[in-house]
Amino acid sequence: MDGFIEFLGSITWWMWILIVLVIIAIRDIFQRKHIIIHNFPVVGHLRYLFESIGPEIRQYFVANNREELPFNRIERGWIYASAKKENNYEGFGTDRDIYAHHHVFINNAMMPYQIANDHPNTIDNTFLPCAKVMGEFNKRKRPYRPASIINVSAMSYGSLSAKAVESMNKGVQMANAYHNTGEGGLSPYHSNGGDVIFHFGTGYFGVRANDGGFSMEKMIKLVQDNPFIRAIEVKLSQGAKPGKGGVLPGKKISKEIAEIRGVEMGKDVLSPPNHKAFSNVPEMVDFIEAIAEATGLPVGIKAAIGKLEQWEELADIMKATGKGPDFITVDGGEGGTGAAPPSFADHVSLPWVYGFSDLYKLFQQKGLTERLVFIGSGKLGFPAKAAMAFAMGVDCINVAREAMMSIGCIQAQVCHTNRCPTGIATQSKWLQAGIDPTLKSVRLAQYFKTFRKEFIEITHAAGHEHPCQFNMNDIEVNVDDHNLSKELDATYMYKKTPVPFSGMQSLKDCPYLGGNVKK
Repeated sequence: MDGFIEFLGSITWWMWILIVLVIIAIRDIFQRKHIIIHNFPVVGHLRYLFESIGPEIRQYFVANNREELPFNRIERGWIYASAKKENNYEGFGTDRDIYAHHHVFINNAMMPYQIANDHPNTIDNTFLPCAKVMGEFNKRKRPYRPASIINVSAMSYGSLSAKAVESMNKGVQMANAYHNTGEGGLSPYHSNGGDVIFHFGTGYFGVRANDGGFSMEKMIKLVQDNPFIRAIEVKLSQGAKPGKGGVLPGKKISKEIAEIRGVEMGKDVLSPPNHKAFSNVPEMVDFIEAIAEATGLPVGIKAAIGKLEQWEELADIMKATGKGPDFITVDGGEGGTGAAPPSFADHVSLPWVYGFSDLYKLFQQKGLTERLVFIGSGKLGFPAKAAMAFAMGVDCINVAREAMMSIGCIQAQVCHTNRCPTGIATQSKWLQAGIDPTLKSVRLAQYFKTFRKEFIEITHAAGHEHPCQFNMNDIEVNVDDHNLSKELDATYMYKKTPVPFSGMQSLKDCPYLGGNVKK
């Protein structure tokens, strides 16, 4: 025994390494799960290592500033700098290919719009409310004018971490924006002072009856107990996976999440593709009206756009009865924070610009655009893209991934694995520990304020006071391989309906204005 111990002591470090490699090689040869590792023992592991870090290698060393998707380095850098109140300018001219397909041009006026000394934007150069009021046409008991044209899109607690949700809610309170809960229910982390739009889908989390359907009783109590809920949004579909339900595994349901979502611990929870509360368009309209009557709040719907037959049926019912949603959120088919099979994210439903233009034209033909607030959601968190969206008919935009980046997201694209390295899209307590909501909330607020400031400046450069005044002729896009540009009305074959607007001061004086804006 002593001799064996002495032998072990005589083995040098490099001999130990060799022994370990031999053991690994033997194990590799006898395993049958991986062909490469079997055929090339030890060194075959390098293939899987390089594959796992490939996205990071491309992001930091290979890809140029403009070629990454879904957001390139220039776009991410602008958000990071804006959120930190750093220099977000670029020098020596743009490095973007301005002749590329779908490049956006904003037609500036010969002389910019000039604001007076007592103008709201002279006093606050980030003041930019929505020009329309949700629920005004349908005479809801508690109409709502969003105090910001940029707001946080639907992202659930459960999908995002507690600290991420808390950071966003505190941030929207500072920025006078609203915070969409996502379909995971209203959590304590949504309750830090910001206006909230309560969003639910086919799982009815937070307003779920024992049979898995919708509970009006729970909805009424939720609104009564939480007066900061300013509107309700019914999700029909989302850009990442329209027409597909989901499963929340029982092992991921903590006691807190079970209480918030109204589900049982330890049991898988199904979110089916279809709603139980309605099965056709007339029933959906009745459902919307019932919620609005019971709560007094504006009620809207969210969807990715594909076929238009049922949308036309909705428009016909709205025109005939005067009933229906107060707002419509149009999601882009290019997907967002929701995890989805590539077949859905890549191919099902239209990209935002096509889907929105189709839908807007339909409602315009029915004479319904003025009674609806249109919300755009699909990579619109940049002033130039927002200008295009407003020219097409949008009244507000929602941002999800841009909001995540403002609080530290690095586009690792592992949101669906519970291993988000920044702690934003994970329930790991260890990974969340690096998030400081006090700091990150300030950064989200600063991103929103910087966005609004630059958007106002672009609006003034185009000769307008408010983005709602953008029209289709203000924007041009490159539309074909010959680098020809066309104005939006010629590209998408309609002209936006003018939005009634009597000046920024009238928005500030509105009794329905949300947030904590001083009237």
